[in-house]
Amino acid sequence: MNLIDVSRELATDEQCLAFLEKQRWPDGIVRCPTCGNDQISRITRKSKTKNLRAQVYQCLEKTCKQQFSATNGSIFHDSHLPLHKWFMAIALIVDAKKGISAKQVQKHLGIGSYKTAWYVCHRVRKAMVDSNPTPMAGTVEIDETYLGGTAIRRFQKEPKVRPPKQMIFAIRERSTKDTPGRVRFFHVPDGKRATLEPIIKEHIAPWVNRIHTDSSAVYDFAIHETFNSRHRTVNHSMQWVVPGSKIHTNTVESSFSLLKRGLIGSFHRVSIKHLHRYLTEFEYRFNARRDMHIFQRTVSEMLKAKPMPMKELTA
Repeated sequence: MNLIDVSRELATDEQCLAFLEKQRWPDGIVRCPTCGNDQISRITRKSKTKNLRAQVYQCLEKTCKQQFSATNGSIFHDSHLPLHKWFMAIALIVDAKKGISAKQVQKHLGIGSYKTAWYVCHRVRKAMVDSNPTPMAGTVEIDETYLGGTAIRRFQKEPKVRPPKQMIFAIRERSTKDTPGRVRFFHVPDGKRATLEPIIKEHIAPWVNRIHTDSSAVYDFAIHETFNSRHRTVNHSMQWVVPGSKIHTNTVESSFSLLKRGLIGSFHRVSIKHLHRYLTEFEYRFNARRDMHIFQRTVSEMLKAKPMPMKELTA
C-alpha cells in the first residue's frame, strides 16, 4: 500500500479504525486488551471531539467493564494526531529509501509543530525494532565504519572543535535466489574484541558457510575459533576483491553507503542519543525491501508495540 492507496482508502477516521481493527483482530473477533474477553458491546458516540474516538467498545466482563478502541495499548494510544495523518506518515517513511526528515513530514502532512512530527517519526521507528532476530547464514560480510567527527567552527576566531567519531558495526548476509539478504547495524563504543565478539556470536549462525572481513587484526580474535576455517579476509591496502574469488566486503560497504547518503542527504545531522533509532529504520527498510506488504506489516507492529511517552523518548 503506497501513499496514493492510503490517501484513497484510509481518508476518514472510520476507515482508519476499521483497518486497525482488521490488523489487530484478523479473525474478526474483538477482544478486550485488558482481560482478553470477547464478550463486548459497541458504543457509537454522537458528538465527536478531538481526543475521543467516535466508535469504541466496552467489555461486558463484570470485573472489567473497560472501554477501548483498536488503538488502546499501542503506539497510536492517546495520540491527538488524526489517524489518516499517521498512516500517511508511515507510508512516507517506509517508502523513502534514504529516509525522510521530520521537517519534511511536517510540511507534507500539515502537522502543526515540528516537535509533533519528530515524535511521530520516532514512534514509527520504535515499531521497526526486530525483537527476535534470526541468526545470519550463507555468506556473511562484516565491517565497520565511522560517522561524525566533522569540525564545527561558528566563528573564525574560535578554536576548532572536533567531536568524536561514532563507530557503526555491521553484519550483512549476501542475497541468494531464495533469500534477499539482510543487514544489521550496531552503534558500538569501540572496535575491541570484547565489544565485537558477543555481537558476532549472537547474530551469526553456527552453520554459516563463509565469513568475509577486511584484514583488521581484531577479527582474528573476535571471530570464534569454530569459524576459523570459514573466515576469509581481503587486504584493502592492496585490493578490493581477492582475484579469482568472491572474497570481498563490497556488499556490506554498499549498505554503509546507503546509510551515510541518508543521514547526510535527508537528515543532515542526527543526535548521538538517537542514532540507534535511525540505524533501526535503515535496517528495517532495507531488510523489507522486497516485502510488498511493508505498510501493513509496520502498522501491525505498531499495534503490538507499547506506547512511548515523550518523557521516555527525551529522558
